[in-house]
Amino acid sequence: MLRPAPLKNATARLTALITAVAIAAAPTLAAAQENRGPPILRDTEAEQLLRDYTRPILRAAGLEKQNIQMVIINDSAFNAFVADGRRIFVNYGAIMQSETPNQIIGVLAHETGHLAGGHLAKIREQLANAQTQMIIAMLLGAGAMVAGSRGGANNGLANAGAAAIAAPQEMIKRTLLSYVRQQEEAADKAGVKYLASTGQSARGMYETFKRFTNESLFAARGADPYLQSHPMPAERVEALAQLARSSPNWDKKDDPALQLRHDMVRAKTSAFMERPDTVYRRYPPSNTSLPARYARAIVSYRHGDLRVALAQIDQLISEQPSNPYFYELRGQALLEGGKPVEAIAPLRKAVQLSHNAPLIEMLLGQALVASNNNAYTDEAITILRAAVARETEAPLGFSQLAMAYGRKGDYAQADLASAQAAFLRGDNKTARDLASRAKTRFAIGTPGWVKADDIVSSRPLKN
Repeated sequence: MLRPAPLKNATARLTALITAVAIAAAPTLAAAQENRGPPILRDTEAEQLLRDYTRPILRAAGLEKQNIQMVIINDSAFNAFVADGRRIFVNYGAIMQSETPNQIIGVLAHETGHLAGGHLAKIREQLANAQTQMIIAMLLGAGAMVAGSRGGANNGLANAGAAAIAAPQEMIKRTLLSYVRQQEEAADKAGVKYLASTGQSARGMYETFKRFTNESLFAARGADPYLQSHPMPAERVEALAQLARSSPNWDKKDDPALQLRHDMVRAKTSAFMERPDTVYRRYPPSNTSLPARYARAIVSYRHGDLRVALAQIDQLISEQPSNPYFYELRGQALLEGGKPVEAIAPLRKAVQLSHNAPLIEMLLGQALVASNNNAYTDEAITILRAAVARETEAPLGFSQLAMAYGRKGDYAQADLASAQAAFLRGDNKTARDLASRAKTRFAIGTPGWVKADDIVSSRPLKN
């Protein structure tokens, strides 16, 4: 549940209170500015792992065909939440702090319980009812206060009117919080059910909630249980323990291959998101495991010697020649190291091995454009168009596409792609300006003109 800042009135306080359903504290990120949304992290390897974690759970919940997306939030706190009924948001901190796949899978099962239970829609309905009740209470209270003021300063009606406003607000808030606690309990039960039906242990889910209690993330010592948005820690953990331990899969371990993938993504996340000294403490040279060497190779290319990094990456490739993410890393290191031509070959291999993952295709397109070789222009356009058709919310693809079109002299398409990139970055003014110019370059009614007009009118993009 979001932890709102103090608000001046009860209606605003309740609105902020029932914004999203989460397993823990809300993201610590500042509120989105200019409708840009929270900062997100994009990585094919991490996103694919989370999709693989959720696929059987969504199938068990009857949501397999709902196209539920996984979104990684750029926040180191442990948190996951749902906010719109079609996406599960996971802080990268939740991945980092989950030592086993089962622990993060348990969290995802809980969030799936919220989705399957339609909790967001129900919360909105409860909030609407609460607001109606509050408005009535405030009108009645205000009427009493007006009557009291007419009868004199000491008239008891004035105090009664103030009480008539405050008391219902407190009762409504408690009712809403009680309703949310019930939803959290329901999500716990649903999560355990999905794990059991997919042959997975609920131990990780229990361990996560237990850790929250021990670290006082859910601690509420001395707190009024009726003012808590989640069930009280001891009660919740005990109830979850009974459910989890009743499963025949309680002692089931994660598959070693899945554990390795999990460790690789944790190492990659650490290398990209943490300071080099922190990474080296986590993965010292004495640790010769594949994840540790993966982390150190990333740190080497980002903060050290490119030649050393390439040697480390080549060693990884020699051990897992079919791993697309090692080739992606090699290409990225070369591209960011100012060697785009050399980056093309490993990125081609990464695209092939990843079955045309759009984010990797965008990186290949970027290398082709950065090569400054006009012979690659048409290929770059083809690859980038295919990528943005399947991955419609990544500005990089459109910005590179704009450069490729510009190099070819197709300024109408270049302006349109630049406008789409700006739109996705949240720079609406630039997007509209570029789209307006693009409209003048396209024939009226053509697909390009329509897309540009959509941006000018701030309607959703047509892909």
